Amino acid sequence: MDAELTALATAGATALVQQMVTDGWGNVRDRVVAFFSRGRDEEVVEGELEESRAELVAARDTEDEDAAADVQASWRSRLRRTLRQDPAAAAELRALLDELAPQLAAPQHSTTVHNTHNTINGGVHHGMVIQAHTVGEPPRPRP
Repeated sequence: MDAELTALATAGATALVQQMVTDGWGNVRDRVVAFFSRGRDEEVVEGELEESRAELVAARDTEDEDAAADVQASWRSRLRRTLRQDPAAAAELRALLDELAPQLAAPQHSTTVHNTHNTINGGVHHGMVIQAHTVGEPPRPRP
């Protein structure tokens, strides 16, 4: 079950970071605040999200991939802790990801932001996942 929660936390963090740089961020932020705060400390969670968003925008503006990855890693860890403490939160996070799926698939209007959404589901209890743009031999030139 831990691998499944880790995969869910990873998918959640990926979607969250992708949404931080879109026009619909305000609506997503409100849902994420509700998810993490559970009615408590909403202002604190909102402040943390906005701080992360500012870090992410600055990282993207300077093409600092490490800083952008740090923002995502931070939220992945936080999601993983939340899911471990409250396993029922997994259903809520899955529902949120399902709602975001059409938004993530829609083309973005920005020319500088490239969104990628990866979700890994299944019953694998251990193992490795490899992602690649293109797998195989390059095309051969025609004679």
